[in-house]
Amino acid sequence: MTQVRVFPDLQHLSRAAAECVVSAARHGVRARGRFSVALAGGSTPRVLYRLLACTPYRAQMPWPSVHCFWTDERCVPPEHAKSNFRMAHTAWLSHVPLPPANIHRIVVEQRTPAQAAARYAQVLRAFFPVADGAWPAFDLILLGLGEDGHTAALFPRSPAVQETRRLVTPSVGDRPALPRITLTLPVLNHARQLLWLVAGRRKAAIVRLVLQGQASPETVPARRVRPVTGDACWFLDQAAARQLLAS
Repeated sequence: MTQVRVFPDLQHLSRAAAECVVSAARHGVRARGRFSVALAGGSTPRVLYRLLACTPYRAQMPWPSVHCFWTDERCVPPEHAKSNFRMAHTAWLSHVPLPPANIHRIVVEQRTPAQAAARYAQVLRAFFPVADGAWPAFDLILLGLGEDGHTAALFPRSPAVQETRRLVTPSVGDRPALPRITLTLPVLNHARQLLWLVAGRRKAAIVRLVLQGQASPETVPARRVRPVTGDACWFLDQAAARQLLAS
């Protein structure tokens, strides 16, 4: 099931997203004894991460049972300004009592992109007890949306979008064209819940194209994110939703 919710601005969107993360975490711990979440990079989730580090959300999270992963990472050191890990760690994870062993970052230093992808796949297989040919099921995956229709590091016409066997694969993104590591579409599509966070007028056209357009999934990878059994919820601010509201 896909749900679209529109909020006045990024702050309201982020507060609703924080409530969603807390609810998913508490449900995951009740149902399975732990909560697994894959974090998005980019600028939009930063407000959410900062909220989760503060009252009241900080006190509501079952921290000992929370496990944080990443949807994608640039091949840069963890202290680099372009690191998705650094953004989440600075805004959120360094301010909460999350056990260090529960932070499962994509380790890229001293490895080729292919080696880093293979190593992260091993991390996922060790955490999720899945049989060969099966896919891990994250409790929650946070996703953003690029103006070109990419999500995670799945870019238009990239071979990474075609990957159907591996859990993790190398990719290359533009602006700047840095090598990246990304979860593959089957992993995204097997999540129990997907939460899209999209804000800003510059995203309005691609939001309409993904949700209502007829563009080829080859040119708009986000259109290929379709949960197998889970739910997808789009949290949009009014600026990002303006072409939906006008249609």
